[in-house]
Amino acid sequence: GRLAESPLPTVIKMVYDQDKHHRKSIRLKDYDYSQAGAYFVTICTQNRECLLGETVDGEIHLNSFGEITHKEWQRTAAIRSYVLIDAFVVMPNHVHGIIIITSNNVGATRRVAPTNPPRGPASRSIGAIVGQFKSAVTKRINILRNTPGIPCWQRNYYEHVIRDEYDLNNTRQYILDNPANWETDENNIMTGTVHRACTNGGK
Repeated sequence: GRLAESPLPTVIKMVYDQDKHHRKSIRLKDYDYSQAGAYFVTICTQNRECLLGETVDGEIHLNSFGEITHKEWQRTAAIRSYVLIDAFVVMPNHVHGIIIITSNNVGATRRVAPTNPPRGPASRSIGAIVGQFKSAVTKRINILRNTPGIPCWQRNYYEHVIRDEYDLNNTRQYILDNPANWETDENNIMTGTVHRACTNGGK
C-alpha cells in the first residue's frame, strides 16, 4: 500500500457532538465522506471474537486470518488512486487505521438527485471503502475456513474526521500504542468495556 507522505489535506472542522447526533448514527450530519480529508476508522469482528490473532507481551501475533486482513488493508490504497493509508494496526478483534482521501475526482460539484437513488454508501466514500474491505476479507477468510456466508465483521464501524495535524499525530500514537495497551483496550471483550464501533453506533 501507499503511505501518506504529503501534508494533511484540508478537512472540514466538524466534531461529533453526542448531544446533537443520535447514537445510532455517529456520522457527521451533512458531511461529505467522499471529499478529500483524513479519517480514523475502527472496524470490529463479529461479536468481538478474537478472530485475527493474539497479543503476547504487548506484541501482535497475527494468524492466517489476520494476515489476510493486513494485506487487504494495504491493498485498499494499492487499488485506489484517490486513497492513501497512514498508520494502522490489525488487533485480535479489530482494525484501527487512518484513511486519507486525496481527491474525489468527481468533476462537477453540483449534484442532481437520481430518479432511483442507489442503496448503500456513496461511491468513493469512507463507507464504500470500508464496505469493500470487509467484503474482500470475509470472502477470503470464508474460503480458507470453508464457511461460505458467515460474517466476519460487525455491521457497523466507527469513524472520526481528523481535524488537523495535532489530531493526526495523537491518532497515530494511539494506533501505535494499541498492542501494548491490549489488556486494558476498550475493544478487548475481557475488559467489559464496549467501544462505540462494536455497538449499534457507527455505520
